Amino acid sequence: MSAHTPSAEQDAAIPGYQVAAVEAWLATHVPQLKAPLRWTKLEGGHSNLTYRLDDAQGRAAVIRRPPLGQLLPKAHDMGREWALISALGKTPVPVPEAMGFCEDPAVTGAHFYVMGLIDGHPLYKVEDTERWVPLPLRERMAHSFIDVLADLHSVDPDAVGLGDLGKKDDYIGRQLKTWYRSWNASIEGAQLDDERAHRLQKFFLDNVPDQGPARVVHGDYGTHNTLIGPDGTLAAVVDWEISTLGDPLADLAYALNQWAEPGDPVPPRGPRPTALPGFPSRKTLTDRYAARTGRDLSKLDYYIGFNHWKSACIVHGVYARYMEGKKSTVGVDMEGLKRSILMSLDAAQAAVERLG
Repeated sequence: MSAHTPSAEQDAAIPGYQVAAVEAWLATHVPQLKAPLRWTKLEGGHSNLTYRLDDAQGRAAVIRRPPLGQLLPKAHDMGREWALISALGKTPVPVPEAMGFCEDPAVTGAHFYVMGLIDGHPLYKVEDTERWVPLPLRERMAHSFIDVLADLHSVDPDAVGLGDLGKKDDYIGRQLKTWYRSWNASIEGAQLDDERAHRLQKFFLDNVPDQGPARVVHGDYGTHNTLIGPDGTLAAVVDWEISTLGDPLADLAYALNQWAEPGDPVPPRGPRPTALPGFPSRKTLTDRYAARTGRDLSKLDYYIGFNHWKSACIVHGVYARYMEGKKSTVGVDMEGLKRSILMSLDAAQAAVERLG
């Protein structure tokens, strides 16, 4: 769609963006992009309204803003994402080029930012892996995946201007309190409780490991939020909106929990993208991370268990909203959601038992 002569029809076709106002802002603040611009919808990205912009000289960029409607105060934080990619662009962590940030909601009703387009693809399911990461590239992709996370956790947030991104202490303790409140608040709506959720929360709260220096934690680091380049290495890490400062081992455990290997139970949504031949094991990734960072991983199973417990709490809250009729259940695998909650508690319990 050409934006050479912006119109009301274009605004309707590109929800959330007043095309003429946005392009006028871009002309002033992102002069690298030359009109006319072609807008193409991109999928993914936590429901943020994300479009590819192709300009008259063949340059491509990506524009992102929050979804329409009323949002929770900290949800879909474009300013946070902008701060992170701007700061991390000076580090070994691969991120898209930070091109421009608009904090004037008068332009199009919300903050938005523009970043460089990356030649890479996220992996949501095994079909994505089959398409974008052929067998000979899978070991390289896995090594790059864990190396980038290790590099992120080696960045001193104060040194790159991210020292005020969040509270630095008691990351796990704060998470445990937040998600336990969520579990308790959702019991009635979900019509589902499980004594393990309460027992595990107490165990985790009573046994929080010493955190060490705070580092940037992505919060949702997985193959779905990394763009894999044509050579199999990570071209960029994306979707930084829930990132904060905290315990890097919680980030590592979350990433490992998303990494499938043979013998794992198949999640209700289907096999994970790494559930194919050619990928190294979680232990291989763990050892590589330890060698790269020098961190003590003797209590890693604590973090593994914590993340499984947290996942159960998150899905429990979603399940409750469906059960209460706050969200349409059309096409939703309700039994699968319930099974996912119980499987996460199973995994959390197993991790705690491995701790002895």
